[in-house]
Amino acid sequence: MLEDESHRLAYAYDASGLTYLPEAVALPENTREVSRILALSYEEEFPVIPRGAGTATTGGPLAAEGGLVLALSRMDRILEINAQDLVAVVEPGVVNARLKEALAVRGLFYPPDPASFRFSTLGGNVATCAGGPRGLKYGVTRDYVLAVEAVLPGGEVVPLGTRTLKGVMGYDLTRLLVGSEGTLAVLTKITLKVLPRPPARRTLLAAFSSEESALSGMQAVLERGCLPAAAEFLDQTALSALAYPEREVRGLILFEFDGTEASVAEEVSRARKLLAPVALSLKEAGGREAERLWDLRRGLSPALKRLGSRRTSDDIVLPRSRLGWFVSQARALAQKYRLRLACFGHAGDGNLHVNILFEPEEEPQARALREDLLRLVLELSGTLSGEHGVGLTRRSWLPAEVPPPALHLMREIKRLFDPKGLLNPGKIF
Repeated sequence: MLEDESHRLAYAYDASGLTYLPEAVALPENTREVSRILALSYEEEFPVIPRGAGTATTGGPLAAEGGLVLALSRMDRILEINAQDLVAVVEPGVVNARLKEALAVRGLFYPPDPASFRFSTLGGNVATCAGGPRGLKYGVTRDYVLAVEAVLPGGEVVPLGTRTLKGVMGYDLTRLLVGSEGTLAVLTKITLKVLPRPPARRTLLAAFSSEESALSGMQAVLERGCLPAAAEFLDQTALSALAYPEREVRGLILFEFDGTEASVAEEVSRARKLLAPVALSLKEAGGREAERLWDLRRGLSPALKRLGSRRTSDDIVLPRSRLGWFVSQARALAQKYRLRLACFGHAGDGNLHVNILFEPEEEPQARALREDLLRLVLELSGTLSGEHGVGLTRRSWLPAEVPPPALHLMREIKRLFDPKGLLNPGKIF
């Protein structure tokens, strides 16, 4: 238990820029200790806030209403990897990259790959239903969670789900907990589906003279039957932050193809033929060179700090056919408010990270621009969060997207799991 202020400060923030000092921090090492803490919380009626690595961008793991932060970083064991069943069983504090490394030795892989995969935990990934570039071909975290061990408010330990790929005995409570942001239960064990590792992987970098042509070029590849593992979009602001050397380039698509050597060669060839008439340039890469390109993409978020000391960050999702229109309208709105705007990310599955970059004195304009952008997303039949959750920063927008009957059901589910409202209070609702 950590009660000294200097220690508590380390758990007072995440990647959202918000700060809330918890009253204490507990670092349990097993399910029994988690159960005892939640039982004590229920008896004494103090809030408990589950926390992974603190990489959340929405304030999800912060003690916004005081209470005890339950840091799960010491529960970091890979309990099992079974190549016959294609499952891995982990504790919530296992870092995503560490599981990937352990699986690679056995010729397996776990597809969900958020930009923070080198330091974010699987418990946190499950809490927000994290995605990543490979969501286009492989889906997101919820597609890989087979079962969990959940500790409910009050301390009861409940196993949910099955080790099998199929199972429809009753309601799917396992999937209900994926993306629930630690508001319903604390997960102490996670059973994940894993896959055989593709033997070949190839990256194709396509450069375009405009953002719209980049997105339409990506759409053409997908419409003609190619299915990349990933299709990442970088807009003109992202390229500026990365100091991209070719100034005539205003939009990039970073494709990744995987599979057998033959299938990858065929898909890359088809994509090149489709893109050649519209792209400024095409560049293939493999091995370390490809990884360098993807590291450049993963480093974009911190690079954007060069363009503004403050920023808002949203991860919206749109039907792919409407991405180009959204980006052009978003750019016009940013010009109206005289602010810099970055729209980049997992365009292959319609998921864009929309960042408004500004200085402190420009905060009123940034708030107005964000409101206009989020309303535009809803007008285009999109959703306001694809993989980062609701947390604190988006809770006021939940009624704008979710109709009242569905919102009522969500509140009733929260009340059923957590009747005293002690588990991660103030989040989502």
